[in-house]
Amino acid sequence: MNITEIQDLIKFVAKSGVNEVQIEHKEFKITIKSDISVKRGRAAAAKALELEVQQMQATMPIIPMAGAPQITAPVAVQAEEPEQDSHLIEIKSPMIGTFYRRPSPDKDSFMEVGQQVNIGDTVCVIEAMKLFNEIESEVSGKIVKILVDDNSPVEYDQPLFLVEPA
Repeated sequence: MNITEIQDLIKFVAKSGVNEVQIEHKEFKITIKSDISVKRGRAAAAKALELEVQQMQATMPIIPMAGAPQITAPVAVQAEEPEQDSHLIEIKSPMIGTFYRRPSPDKDSFMEVGQQVNIGDTVCVIEAMKLFNEIESEVSGKIVKILVDDNSPVEYDQPLFLVEPA
């Protein structure tokens, strides 16, 4: 079981509202517990579990299993891009969910490459637990690049847009 499969499992547990899941396999045993109270809601549970995933990624060694492809971290690719575009500002996802560029399938996109964006402008919608959350820009400038495909899953703090500040 690799990191991606573990993340997917944690997301599933967060969305389903289950308090505990335990999986045993020949080489490993995983227990995922959620002690989030019902009062805080599923969105809070998903966010808390996402933070646990990020902590796991930082501390968990990658152990290759026999016959499994080697997993390489894309750290080098991510490290190169900010150097090239160091003057650009990222608009990041404030939550996990599904990224949508338009308010509905029959409407135009909120933002296009080259379009001017101001503070408070809606740049996209992220669906989390059947709730559609409008994401507003915290910067003014020009959209240089859209980093996520429409109708794609996004992670907490994942860059969505690159903006050249005004």
